[in-house]
Amino acid sequence: MASLSSLFTTLPTTTSSRPPSFSKSSRTSPRFKVSCNASSPDDQKNPNLTLLENVDRRNMLLGLGAGLYGAANLTNIGSALAYPITAPDDVSYCVPARVVKKNDPNPPDTSIRGVACCPPASATAPKPYLLPKFSKLRIRPAAHGVDPDSDYLAKYKAAIAAMKALPDDHPHSWKQQGKVHCAYCNGAYNQEMNGRPDLTLQVHGSSLFFPFHRWYLYFYERILGKLINDPTFALPYWNWDNPTGMMLPAMFEQPGTNGDPRKNPLFDPYRNVGHLPPAIIDLQYAAKERGFNCVDQISTNLSSMYGQMVTSATNTDAFFGTDPNPEIDSKAGTIESGCHTAVHIWVGNPRMPNSEDLGNFYSAGYDPVFYAHHSNVDRMWKIWKDLNPRRNKDPTSYDWLNASYVFYDENEELVRVYNKDCVDTRKMGYDYQRSSIPWVKSRPVPRARNSTVAARSFGGVKKAAEKFEVPVKVDKTVKVLVMRPATKRSDEEKAAATEVLFLNGIKYNGEEFFKLDVLVNDVDDGVETTAASSEFAGTFAQVPHVHGKKMFMTSGAQFGITELLEDIEAEDDKYVLVTLVPKAGAEGATVDEIKIELVPIDN
Repeated sequence: MASLSSLFTTLPTTTSSRPPSFSKSSRTSPRFKVSCNASSPDDQKNPNLTLLENVDRRNMLLGLGAGLYGAANLTNIGSALAYPITAPDDVSYCVPARVVKKNDPNPPDTSIRGVACCPPASATAPKPYLLPKFSKLRIRPAAHGVDPDSDYLAKYKAAIAAMKALPDDHPHSWKQQGKVHCAYCNGAYNQEMNGRPDLTLQVHGSSLFFPFHRWYLYFYERILGKLINDPTFALPYWNWDNPTGMMLPAMFEQPGTNGDPRKNPLFDPYRNVGHLPPAIIDLQYAAKERGFNCVDQISTNLSSMYGQMVTSATNTDAFFGTDPNPEIDSKAGTIESGCHTAVHIWVGNPRMPNSEDLGNFYSAGYDPVFYAHHSNVDRMWKIWKDLNPRRNKDPTSYDWLNASYVFYDENEELVRVYNKDCVDTRKMGYDYQRSSIPWVKSRPVPRARNSTVAARSFGGVKKAAEKFEVPVKVDKTVKVLVMRPATKRSDEEKAAATEVLFLNGIKYNGEEFFKLDVLVNDVDDGVETTAASSEFAGTFAQVPHVHGKKMFMTSGAQFGITELLEDIEAEDDKYVLVTLVPKAGAEGATVDEIKIELVPIDN
């Protein structure tokens, strides 16, 4: 193999404050009357950072003046996973996820079990869960369309208030529901499978992401319905993929009793006040503002959704992520690494030590917005299958179908559920209110067609055709020429196999928000290439989620590039120029391998 120095040219990250230019023929019109004005993040008060246990701080909230709680990072998760993934019968037996300040000289002792994220113990082992019969589907409404004076919103607030009023040790309490995400998403559980109880359970960064969160919301929704004696109650979804829903839904910031938003059960004090309405969300957010006007931001968001749902998500592994494997690092899916992560970071409060609440996995479940956000993430699963039923299919491996999790149901009974039972929302008793998806007509446009940028890079940027001898550092922009497996493919060949760009062995600091953009044949002219451009292959971004195993985590990413190569007229090229652009948390980050392969399409 060639030496590392001969393979790469490392350059400073190139950015520009100029917004992207758009083709009028393919961009959203300015008919969306939205203001981008919002209070500056500098208007936020810097809370007094008092060290408390993560879940206990919920008794503090506001009302204590400057005494707002500030938590710091957990330590990290192990990346090795057994399969099929099996959550332990005893959910009260888990490693602690006590939150500590960054660089704490006295981190928590991870040998102590039974505290922090662990739910209350059950006197009986979990029983297999059978989907109940129902007479009426629960219909999840689009949050932006909910009438502020509606009976539905009154019920939603009443249900959340009832949940918050329960004793902390009740399995249905607000504290315990938040703990569910903390436990499953911070490696607090060890697995009990294949004689490997030392392996931690992590539902992010793999094909477990969608089914776990579907089950999580399913029980959360049924618990809320039970609390208000309404089995038809359904969670709202925040449709940030539609221009009318690209602001934080108003219901979460409405004034409560006596005009005080703290009296609104849906309010959470740990949100970025600079991103409250009428601020428009950035679905490629990298923890810094890009200064786009409203029309450009909306257009970029729509193109980003198109890329993550169509261009890149051309096979099951690309959309869902790959199955977890104790021997091979799994890959995250396009939605998890893209808009899912961006929304978490955009809502989380940057003035908190770990961007609590939504900006860190340990605390995300304590913001009501989390459940509306993930309802839309869940909706993306349904939409993706509907876009192309012949090609877009659920995973079918034995390990995926039989992966299982343990939850308390609405009757306070501990139950075990399986991925194979959650692939159809209607069989689970719920569906989504129809909302248009304008991003299907927002295919990105190339910045330069047939740019010959790859050919012109020979001599300055060497070819990479094998796994690197030394992992490539990506703390600065990296360019590499990657060989394609075939050129001039016919329509029949494209229908049989999709061309996929793989990034294997992405190693990054799990304690920090990490984001890496991936470009193909990008024109380096000093202007930032955004998701509105065909050259933008995709992004790999992860919300901080750590608990004490190790600082660095390893994962991977894959992006379908068949359509991208058509758009930029590079289908005849033997090599393409791949550019890796670090956007956040890239200090010490590396990549083991970059390659392109043809992946058969199962028709």
